Amino acid sequence: MIHIFTTGGTIEGLDYVDDKNSKSQPITTIDSFLKASNISIDYTIENVFRKDSRHINDADRKLLLDKIEASDSQKILITHGTFTMEHTARFLGQMQLGKTIVLVGSFILGTLANTDAPFNLGYAISSLQFLKPDVFIAMNGQVFHWKNVTKNLETNTFERNDDE
Repeated sequence: MIHIFTTGGTIEGLDYVDDKNSKSQPITTIDSFLKASNISIDYTIENVFRKDSRHINDADRKLLLDKIEASDSQKILITHGTFTMEHTARFLGQMQLGKTIVLVGSFILGTLANTDAPFNLGYAISSLQFLKPDVFIAMNGQVFHWKNVTKNLETNTFERNDDE
């Protein structure tokens, strides 16, 4: 069983209209992507919060941590905005939870025809089933360990750190 925690971001079609975290309601859901893909694995989805990841703070990460620790599942998928995904991955990685945790998001709004959301979600679910317990980011066909990832704002991609 995979426990999916949602936190907002463009993967859910949330279109943030200003820096005060105002947003529209999600137009698409993670469940709709999974159903459209005919996913046959057991999963449960729980919304933790819906935020632009630029506004996710330590209290939000602690709430997410509490939900992960309370989950009976050893496989955790977290949908997350890309702006601070690496920060949340580091926070969770340092906790050494003994579960396999994969964070995933999208660079293109989940409601647009050319979105990378369904591919990233499927790739993350596949990766989650083969990775050992630890924390990872799965984006655009690559898996990154929480200790060795950074978002390149110029290319809008995730990369491995040069120093590791």
